[in-house]
Amino acid sequence: MPNVNLSRQTIPRDPVLLVQEIRRLKAERGALLLAHYYQDDDIQDLADFVGDSLELARAAQRSRARVIAFCGVRFMAEVAKILNPEAEVLIPSLEAGCSLEDSCQPEDFRRWREEHPGAVAVTYINCSAAVKALSDVIVTSSSAEKIIRQLPANQPILFAPDRHLGAYLRRKTGRDLILWPGACVVHEQFSLEALAGLKVAHPRAWLVAHPECPEGLLAQADFVGSTSAILRHVTESVHDEFIIATEPGIIHQMEKQAPGKRFIPLPGGSGECACNICPFMKKNTLSNLFECLRDGQPRIEMSEELRLAALKPLERMLEMAAAPTP
Repeated sequence: MPNVNLSRQTIPRDPVLLVQEIRRLKAERGALLLAHYYQDDDIQDLADFVGDSLELARAAQRSRARVIAFCGVRFMAEVAKILNPEAEVLIPSLEAGCSLEDSCQPEDFRRWREEHPGAVAVTYINCSAAVKALSDVIVTSSSAEKIIRQLPANQPILFAPDRHLGAYLRRKTGRDLILWPGACVVHEQFSLEALAGLKVAHPRAWLVAHPECPEGLLAQADFVGSTSAILRHVTESVHDEFIIATEPGIIHQMEKQAPGKRFIPLPGGSGECACNICPFMKKNTLSNLFECLRDGQPRIEMSEELRLAALKPLERMLEMAAAPTP
């Protein structure tokens, strides 16, 4: 990228000035700021585009910006680099990982594939570039069912790394998916006890849930869908009160798009902790976003060999997700 002369300015303490300086640095770097729905409200409000994993992948692929500042978790920023190698991809915190990615290490995944010769590896996007490179097709929660229905009916399917999403897809499609035993640290901890209490307190509330939730919770949901599908559903629904069984960062967009409706986050654990908040997504802050844009670091880097290997299943995902529904 062109040499950008940015001063080593300290982080402004005033929140208003900090936002102003982030906007200035973004403009000076020619950066596109992408943010996931689970980011803090102030980051979402600064972003040029807010979306789920599939929407962000498409936005990164079509971007012509010389810099992409990615406010999400690390695997999402990797996807941006894989799809748009000419861009410099920055992420505020390299510690913004994912429990699903951690649960599925490349060598373990390779051995698992070798134990099931002839099976197609359908892998959830919540994984490392190295695991993507060992996969046949990548899916997101919004594209997975459509893609699985396009696979030959007699072909065995491996699904990793989220066992709850895999079990949900198995019920929806009737396919016999062989599941990796991973789970999302946020969605797995939603409290059924807390849900029962909320239903008593809010008997008219409509329960909407992400398919990464365990089956017991999904069985009680009035609507199950990806993050973007949940957002669309609550916006269009005739109901005006909802219990939200996914990371509560999405509520910011719900309140913007459906003012006047009420959104109640489902607690995790005992209902007394913040277990419903993704600890990885919250690693990105206004302060380290400022530093990231000021310094051009941390930067997502990978070998061209790895990038090309991971690109193939990602391109297959985008192609199959865009195909007409049979």
